[in-house]
Amino acid sequence: MWIAGLAVALLVLKQVFFPFSKGNQFYLVIFLAVTLPLVFLCYRPGGKAPEKDDPAWYDWVLAALAFAVAAYPLLGGFDAFLDRQGQLTPLDVAAGAVLLVLILEACRRTTGLVLPIVCLGFVAYAYYGGYLPPSWGIAHAGVDFGQIINGFYNDASGFYGTPLDVAATYIVLFTIYGAVLNASGAGKFFVDISFAAFRRSHTAPGRTAATAGFLLGTVSGSGTATTVSLGAVTWPMLRKAGYPKENAGGLLAASGIGAILSPPTLGAAAFIIAEYLETSYLQVLIWAIIPTLLYYLGIALAVEADARRFGARPVDIDSPSPLTLLKQGGYHFLSLGIIVVFLALDIPPYAAVVYASGVAALFALLKERRGWLYLVADSLSTGVRSAFPVIAVCAAAGVITSTITKTGLGQELASSLVDLAELMASNATIVLLLTAVFSALAVSVLGLAVPVTASFIISWVVIGPALINLGVDKAETAMFIFYYAVLSEVTPPTALAAVAAAAITGGDVLKTMWQTWKYTLPAFLVPLAFVLTDEGSALLLRGSLFDSLWTFVVSALGVAALAVLTSGWLLGAARWPERLLCVPAALFLLYLQPLTIGIGIGFLVLAVAVHFVLRRRTQDA
Repeated sequence: MWIAGLAVALLVLKQVFFPFSKGNQFYLVIFLAVTLPLVFLCYRPGGKAPEKDDPAWYDWVLAALAFAVAAYPLLGGFDAFLDRQGQLTPLDVAAGAVLLVLILEACRRTTGLVLPIVCLGFVAYAYYGGYLPPSWGIAHAGVDFGQIINGFYNDASGFYGTPLDVAATYIVLFTIYGAVLNASGAGKFFVDISFAAFRRSHTAPGRTAATAGFLLGTVSGSGTATTVSLGAVTWPMLRKAGYPKENAGGLLAASGIGAILSPPTLGAAAFIIAEYLETSYLQVLIWAIIPTLLYYLGIALAVEADARRFGARPVDIDSPSPLTLLKQGGYHFLSLGIIVVFLALDIPPYAAVVYASGVAALFALLKERRGWLYLVADSLSTGVRSAFPVIAVCAAAGVITSTITKTGLGQELASSLVDLAELMASNATIVLLLTAVFSALAVSVLGLAVPVTASFIISWVVIGPALINLGVDKAETAMFIFYYAVLSEVTPPTALAAVAAAAITGGDVLKTMWQTWKYTLPAFLVPLAFVLTDEGSALLLRGSLFDSLWTFVVSALGVAALAVLTSGWLLGAARWPERLLCVPAALFLLYLQPLTIGIGIGFLVLAVAVHFVLRRRTQDA
């Protein structure tokens, strides 16, 4: 598998510098033909295989079959296959049907059963939707099985659509970059520099976890994976500081998820946003700056409150000074800087990350001269293999996007969502508010069952039109959906990142989930501000500098109010009266209208006044 992974990496690099003359879809056919078989060789029916577990005979059979049907469009001439679009032969249909089954099985092995079931539901709808009563809004003209397979197999919206294109062009390269960074020692350096930066304070353990999570996210690219890596190195420190198991687990999960909400390496869905909106990846990074600052402000305030509420102790950490560490390993930040600078110079992100990976590989040479070539080759192979789950998800997502495109289901469901809101209210502002809340709930619930990338894709084509039809800009809609898709990893009752954190700390899983929610609550409300008012667009830096600064300050006050609510700490232990007053304060502030801002500040001032009065009474007693 090691050699095969390396070969795929070389194929991807070849496409970056010397693209196939037959076009991008030709490359995607080759890419799927060489990666899909490897999924069956690296993952068993029950999940990922242990390192030394050889594939069974049936895994080899499935791998061979996957290669045959995925490479089938090339066998009789790729141009001839494309010319048969809409008129596939029975053999074409059979090959496409087998490929559909194998993609869903690959998806099941890598991510679980839910997404394949969802995909099969869409296939069933495409076939049987024509038999539904015409009065039903979701009924359509009908699509026969050959047309369904044609849409999946020989159409740019199917298996070889935007999701797989993003996976094959961007995501694989960024996972390779993460693997190279890790091999160069960047992961350890990021943790060490975080330890050193805050080692003198009683809040240092919490701050260290949040900072290290942000930096480690550039290496792993996964919220849950970052949580696991972070917990392994910071949980002992949090335990020594006196953090309860559940609080520590909540902080670890929140810090891990923050990594994929933050520039310069957002989660995989960010690349899909750029493709869907036909904008640059740098622009998406810019949109994420203020929400990222607000997210970490919420965590920082919660850390400060928790450290005081349960009396966290300073931890003596035997670590060099930050300056010493920067002298020794500060070069690890250079590759991140290269990505940002190259994007600013309008160099495509896939090229920027290749150059950044090259720089990181050269720095690895400084660390380890012996075996350097093997280290680089291993990083290339590891990066490709770590992307297999995303590749399977992106190929399967083509089933959903193709079905929605052919049947018009997306617009129907979006209209139904708006109709439901209009049944409950007639005021346009309230209709938008209800639609946004319903959309947030729908994305969050969907994300409980499917990976973040799939959740974003499905939500964009099904829920996105509802907000867009109500006048919300596409950029705000996309970022709104992106944030709720990511936050599904910390949403009860599944909350995968929280479950992973609880496994590390040994805390109660359900209590850890709620502690995670406490740390991340601001992130659940801030995206609503994107879509409810025109002023919300300034949170994405889509207005003047003054507007963006003003909305940031106001939103920061809202986040602070939420921190008081969830942490129970203001200038001392906060009681329920002042905590409850912070609820309307936060909601009014985050609506970002002049009148509501004034009301929100009034509630916040009242909460502080009540806090002082109750505190004085306690002291007098």
